[in-house]
Order: sequence, then C-alpha cells, then structure tokens
Amino acid sequence: MGRKERIEQALRALSPAELVVLDESEQHRGHGGWREGGETHFRVRLRAAAFDGLSRVECHRRINAMLADEFAGGLHALAIEARGTA
Repeated sequence: MGRKERIEQALRALSPAELVVLDESEQHRGHGGWREGGETHFRVRLRAAAFDGLSRVECHRRINAMLADEFAGGLHALAIEARGTA
C-alpha cells in the first residue's frame, strides 16, 4: 500500500463526508524534501462532522497527529483544507 492509500485509510477514521488526497510531489521536484519516486508532498481536502466547532488550527493539529507515522516515514509536506459539515 502506498502513502496516499495509507493517508486515506487513516483519515477515514473521521467518517468524512468528503475526502480527497492528492499527491503533489511532482510539483515540488527539486525543492526541499522531494525525492525520486514522489510521495513526499500531499494535499488533503477533508470535510467531517468531527471538525464541527473546531478552529482551523485544531483541525490541522488533529490531522497532523493522525499522520505522525507518515511524517516520521518521509512525508515532507501536507497542505490541509479541512472543515466541518455544519
């Protein structure tokens, strides 16, 4: 299973109404953290009731904590677009 699939699997625990995970690694070729083969730079669009009432920072912290193993394993950058469903 690739990193994209692992990210999707981890974030499905939030029962999202919307979940999009995009590998944007190729757009960062030659930049810090990029490596051959990609899977270093991702964008996540997530809408879930679990985020209702949370600030943007709290949503980002929750997602970053859920993906801590991915960051430890080579995920360099994660652009997050998260919001509640309310």
